[in-house]
Formats: sequence, structure tokens, C-alpha cells
Amino acid sequence: MLRFKHLFVTISAVICCILSASAQPRDSKRFAAIESEKIAYITKELNLTPNEAQRFFPIYNQYSKDVWTIRSQKKENTESPSPRGVNSFNRSNNRSNRSEKRDVLSYDAKELEIKKEYRKKFAEVIGSARASQFFEVEQSFRELLYKELQRRNR
Repeated sequence: MLRFKHLFVTISAVICCILSASAQPRDSKRFAAIESEKIAYITKELNLTPNEAQRFFPIYNQYSKDVWTIRSQKKENTESPSPRGVNSFNRSNNRSNRSEKRDVLSYDAKELEIKKEYRKKFAEVIGSARASQFFEVEQSFRELLYKELQRRNR
């Protein structure tokens, strides 16, 4: 009987471990892998020294969070469904609210302001030329990522 209890507890523990491991989203592992590739790419393309990288990447991480937040807000507000069954007063009022929320240019302007702010911060660490080059490097990484995705889908 003791062996049966031991076997039951062991099998239960293994099942719980398997379920909890599979409960983690696959995308978070992919995202982490892509992010580490991006960091390596940026380091290589900007020729960052270890000291510069140590000072640059905490600023980059905050920049990345700020841009991610703006892009998430933009996506949420531009994809929200329009309400149905509202009276004419509320409908016109809702249109103005929706148009404010869906103003893509305002989100783009916020993103541009964030980039300008962080270009100054990056310049303090790596100089203004490489700080400006950073945005080109980031874009080229996105393009490489997109091309790789297309290649894998074929």
C-alpha cells in the first residue's frame, strides 16, 4: 500500500510538472529568443563595447517598453468594435470619442516623441551618430525577421 501511495504521488507530481510547463505560452519563449537575437544584432551593428552595452541596454529596455505600450494602446483603440443600438445623440458623441481614440497620427506622434527623447539618452552613452543609427539598425532587424518568417512559411 505504501508503494502504491508513493507511485501515485510521483505520477501526480510528474503530471503537474508537465501541465505547468505546457501552460507557459510558447510565444514567450519565442519572444525571448527573438529579443536576445535583437540585442546581439544591435550590439554587433552599432559596434558596442562591453562598457557601452552595459550602459546602453537598460535605457534600450525602457525605450522598448515605452514603444510597446504606445503600440499596444494604438492597436487596442484602433481595433475596438463600434457600438450598436445607440440613439442619435450618443451615436454622434461616440463617433467623436472613437475618432479621438482611432487617431492613428496621435499615436505615431507619441511614438516619435519617445524616439526623440531616447535618441538623446542613447547619444549620452554611444554618441549622436550611433544613436541615430540605432533606429536604422532596429528597422533592418525587423526586416530580417520578416524575411525569415516568410522563408519559414514557404
